[in-house]
Amino acid sequence: MQKNNITRATLGRLPMYLEYIKANVTAETTSATEIAGSLGIGEVTVRRDLNLVCGQGRPKVGYPVKALVAALESVLGKNKLIPVVVVGAGKLGRALQNYDGFKKYGLEIVAAFDNDDEKTGVQSKNKPVYLMKQLSGFCKRNDVHIGIITVPTQTAQNVCDKMIKCGITAIWNFAPCPLTVPEGVTVRNENLALSLAHLNMVASGK
Repeated sequence: MQKNNITRATLGRLPMYLEYIKANVTAETTSATEIAGSLGIGEVTVRRDLNLVCGQGRPKVGYPVKALVAALESVLGKNKLIPVVVVGAGKLGRALQNYDGFKKYGLEIVAAFDNDDEKTGVQSKNKPVYLMKQLSGFCKRNDVHIGIITVPTQTAQNVCDKMIKCGITAIWNFAPCPLTVPEGVTVRNENLALSLAHLNMVASGK
């Protein structure tokens, strides 16, 4: 099963299934009913998700645990983590680089880049920070196609352009500004201030 056939909602639930099975299931088989009841998710939803990943379980038997775990790990990229780079080694960039949760989805931020040479070197968790001039060579050597932008607004487009020249085709943008990209490049914008403002409106009942 290819990831592009799986919805974002399903992909968000798969790590929960995998963690539950590994931590709690000792039998050779498990069922959508068991997983749904333990995780508090609808049984129909769980069965649909698992069928997308590994095919239908056997009636009254369920899913073979070893095969199900292998299928989940394959979809989530557990067998080979996809490398990601972040440009902007400030507090946000470093926080993202040190966050291990991306591995649940088969992704790992392998390096950060910055124009400030005082930020370079191996930082916490042995995560390296390089100068921007090293971005192109690093991306080519490590076959990187996903990048994260955590720089100020005034430099975001320039960083975006450099990423694209390095072969990056998917960008997660934390700069609060739109980016202009050519066809074939995907951008997901993350405006933290806007998200917080939305929560404030919900909390205040506006």
